[in-house]
Order: sequence, then C-alpha cells, then structure tokens
Amino acid sequence: MTEKTKLIAPRLPRGFEDRSPGEIAAVGAMIETIRKVYERYGFDPVETPLFEYTETLGKFLPDTDRPNAGVFSLQDDDEQWMSLRYDLTAPLARYFAENYESLPKPYRSYRQGYVFRNEKPGPGRFRQFMQFDADTVGAGGPEADAEMCMMMADVMDALGLGGKYVVRVNNRKVLDGVLEAAGVAADEQKLAVLRAVDKLDKFGPEGVKLLLGAGRKDESGDFTKGAGLDEAQAAVVLDYVGGKPPADNEGVVELNAMQALFDAAGYGADRIKIDPSVVRGLEYYTGPVFEIELTFKVQNEKGQDVVFGSVGGGGRYDGLVSRFRREPVPATGFSIGVSRLANALKLTGNLGATEPVGPVVVLVMDKAETAGYQAMVAELRRAGIRAEMFLGNTKNFGKQVAYADKRNAPAVIIEGSQEREQGILQVKDLVAGKQAAQAIADNAEWKAARPGQFEIRRDDLVSAIQKLLSEP
Repeated sequence: MTEKTKLIAPRLPRGFEDRSPGEIAAVGAMIETIRKVYERYGFDPVETPLFEYTETLGKFLPDTDRPNAGVFSLQDDDEQWMSLRYDLTAPLARYFAENYESLPKPYRSYRQGYVFRNEKPGPGRFRQFMQFDADTVGAGGPEADAEMCMMMADVMDALGLGGKYVVRVNNRKVLDGVLEAAGVAADEQKLAVLRAVDKLDKFGPEGVKLLLGAGRKDESGDFTKGAGLDEAQAAVVLDYVGGKPPADNEGVVELNAMQALFDAAGYGADRIKIDPSVVRGLEYYTGPVFEIELTFKVQNEKGQDVVFGSVGGGGRYDGLVSRFRREPVPATGFSIGVSRLANALKLTGNLGATEPVGPVVVLVMDKAETAGYQAMVAELRRAGIRAEMFLGNTKNFGKQVAYADKRNAPAVIIEGSQEREQGILQVKDLVAGKQAAQAIADNAEWKAARPGQFEIRRDDLVSAIQKLLSEP
C-alpha cells in the first residue's frame, strides 16, 4: 500500500493580499482617473523594474551577511546584492542619473506600481502595496512644489472627493528654524519635538505642550515620554504652532511664494492650506512638505469617530539624485497610497462598480454540436463582445446557467436541437431576469413568466447581443 502524498496547505503569505476581478476593475478605473490628471499637467509615464541594486535604494545592514533591513534582498550570481524596491522615488533618482544626458530638464514623470517592505505586517499594514507617484526633477523653485500641491487637489476633485479633503503644506526649513531658535541641537531631541508638533491635530496645543515637556498620559493611562524642553524652549515651539513662524526664515519665504501661486490659480484654503503641524520624512525632505488629508469621519477599531487621515504626500528632496551625481539636482514629488485611497473612495461611494461585467456565455446543450457553439463565440468576439463557450463537464442546463451567474455574465445563449432545426436561438438576459425574479414570489409564476428570456434568429446573434448590452 503506497503512502498518500501529503497535500500542501494553500496559504497566503502574511502581509500580502489577493485581488479579485471587481477590486482590480475598480482600482483600475481610479488609477485611470489619476493618470488623466497627471498627463493634463504635462507629466509622462516611466516604468522602472521591481529590483534595484541594494546600494541604489540606500538600505544597508553592514553588520550582517544579508542586507535585508526593511527590504527583501537576494544576491545575484555575480555576488551583487539586489533588493525589491521599497518606494518609487529611489528608482526614479537612479533612472534620471543614468539617463541624465538624454532626458529633458526639468524631467516630469509619473509611475505606478507595487513596492515592498520587509516589515512586520499588521492591520492595514502590508508587505506589498501599490503607489502612484509624480515627480519633477531639475526644478528648484517653489513653483514646482506649488504645482504638486495643485495637482494633488485636482486629483481629489476628479475622484469625486471635493469638499472631503485638504492638501496641507509646510516647510522643513521652517521647522529647522524653530528648532534652532529653541536651542534644540541633539538629533534625538529634535525628533521628539517634531513628533510632538505632528500631534497638534490629534491632541491640540495643550497636548503638544505636554509632549514638549516631561510627557503626556492618555485616557487609558499609557504614558508617552516628552522631548524634555524647558518652558522657554517649549514657548518658542508653541508660538510656532500657534501661527507665529520664525522671522527671516527661508522656508517662510518659500511658503509665502507658494501661497501667492495658490491664490492666483484659485485654490482656496478649503483645498490647499499652509499648516505648521505637517511633519514628514524627517531625514529625507529638504524643503516644502505636503500631504493629502481626507477630512470625513470614519470609525476606528474601537468604534470611535476619527478623521480618515492621509492618503498620500510628498515634498522636496534635493539630496536624493545627488547620491549619483556630483552636481546638485533639485527634485520634488508626491506619492499616493493606492489601496488606502481606494478604501476611502469605497467608503464615500466613489469607487465605482465593484463587479465587472462578465462574458456572454454560450451554453453547450449538445456536445456533438460544439463546433457550432464555438462559431457563435467567434462571431461575438469578432464584434468586440466578451464571450466564452461553457467548457465544464456537465450537460445540466441549471448548472451551466449558475456558472454564468457566478461569472456575472449579462446573458447566456441557448441552442438545443429544436432551436437548431428552426434556425433560432434563445437569449436569457441574466440582468433583467434577476430584476424580474425579485418581484416574483411563486416558482410556478416564474416558470410561466420566463423573465428576461427571448427568442432571436440565429443570423441576428451579434446585433441582438449588441442591442442588449447597450441598454441601461
């Protein structure tokens, strides 16, 4: 007696997700809307590979044999370490530097694709997720940053989120000026101060004050250690979050220039707003920073009403391309979190159809006539209509129709021996049938009514289906 082969359990790796046809169609429509806005602004697509050399991405673990901190890495046969990209910006910097001589400057591009993070997964935190970025490389003025903010606002409007978002803008140079004025020099303390400022919307000025000092205890009793500033230092930071920026600061000048552009282009504070609490990419951004915040309320896992929050952001990163070239190369851009934005659109009813229309299914009533059924399918396909012949093993009519239902087919084509002799076909409109069946309670009544089923001449197959599909 032979031992049975052990079956492999079908398991999805942690931190990854499968996507259904409905999700793919809905997200695809969202991405197409975003793409049209990007191209209206003059941006062109570019695509970079999933893998880059690890040194290109700038992620290293020098004290171990495998540089996989935060990234998924492998060693090529020439002993070069490669990693799956963890964002779309570092590959763009490599692409621009490598093709520097042939590309126009400024270089305006957009990219959409998956990125990968070798981090512990959790609720809403995945190891693979999609981003949709736009960047301008080679333009150093605040005009390029302002344009990014305006494009972000236009994307939100195009997706039907008008009145439900605000693009919030700040500048790292302003934040650095505040830290200098407050006498905060240690890197760890700087980070603690900036994290406190970032909590302004959540905790208000009093909460920020506590976080700038000894710390803050929340309602559950959990204590967050503060930045340890004295009262005079904290007062400088609190003046800033209260609307008093540091004097003679280059970042303030840039923000004022951006505000003038917003005003001239008709973008009010309800769409784009200068906000001192915006803190992003503490070790990455070098100037203006911005984020898209959705302002409508949702319930968190505790059942509490909270603002949906950020679905994307970006800023100026003048140091990234300079890793590859000696001359300074200014750059600015933003990234949209596709999955998070899709979730927001779903909550607001703006995601679109979640179930794509399936193919017209030609039922196989007689295996000996398969060639004739295949000919029908070919005619429909030549006319640009999605169609398929039932390829299952059953001859059961009900099971074939049930299959078509699962495929979300708009209709099935039925030809038995009697129909073939008369040169006719039966068309079962599954959409109309479902709608009619909802109003029919009795099975006998349903059979008598035969909702959604009608007869056509065989020669009229294509025109009849085209007419059916064109009806709302």
